[in-house]
Amino acid sequence: MSEETNETAAAVAADGGGAQKAPATFRVILGEKVGMTQIFHPKDKNLYDVTIVKAGPCPVLRVKSADSKDGYNAVQLGFGLSREKSCSKSQLGQFKAAGVSPQKYVREIRVPDVKGLASGQTVALDVAFKSGDYVDVQGVTKGHGFTGVMKRHNFRGLPASHGASDKERSPGSLASRRSLGRVLPGQRMAGRMGHEITSTLKVEVIQVDPDKSLIYLAGPVPGPRGGLVTISETVKTKKFRTEPAKTAVRKDKMGNVIKPGAAPAKAAKK
Repeated sequence: MSEETNETAAAVAADGGGAQKAPATFRVILGEKVGMTQIFHPKDKNLYDVTIVKAGPCPVLRVKSADSKDGYNAVQLGFGLSREKSCSKSQLGQFKAAGVSPQKYVREIRVPDVKGLASGQTVALDVAFKSGDYVDVQGVTKGHGFTGVMKRHNFRGLPASHGASDKERSPGSLASRRSLGRVLPGQRMAGRMGHEITSTLKVEVIQVDPDKSLIYLAGPVPGPRGGLVTISETVKTKKFRTEPAKTAVRKDKMGNVIKPGAAPAKAAKK
């Protein structure tokens, strides 16, 4: 595509293309991990380590329903801009049918009900989440390649003395019993570490910046900087943060609790 086409597509993606927003009941959005920083919580004023994620806007590419030939309820979301030559013809046809620019990422989300959802809608960050919500964040962890047992399983290693220079990081004995004469399945050994789909549950949303499409999540989330993450409403029972009720407890000089409405007891005269 030409530079003018790229600029137009970027502008359309930035403002959501003027498309209709998805209903607030659909609380799933795709984003790109930016990095970590520290901010003060807007409620308790404490300093939090947060992960910044550039989330949305995400166009709805397709809606699958159990009544159709698909046989299940799901929503396909797109995120990020891509070049036309980087997409297949079938993908370009899908993007054209939804009326959106070519997307870099396409993910399918299972939903219990597709009522109110339609192709061409846009999932906006300020509609889906707000400060104080609890969310689940899914991403692909950092890949570490082929690693040994000390890094992969926290083995202690063998004694580094008496000339054992080539055995300090070895796993040691592998067989469990002499009678079996083989290594049992599931034995912790060296192998590929990382690059797995992982979910972090019940992460608090500290702050939402809809103008810049940024969401600040408490603590770390899976994946490297620039990696794709999926933010959804938590599966836990508690969906949002609740502030504890503050009660003023009055006590006298002896430490006894003064009941509301009761006058403090006077000290006895000598």
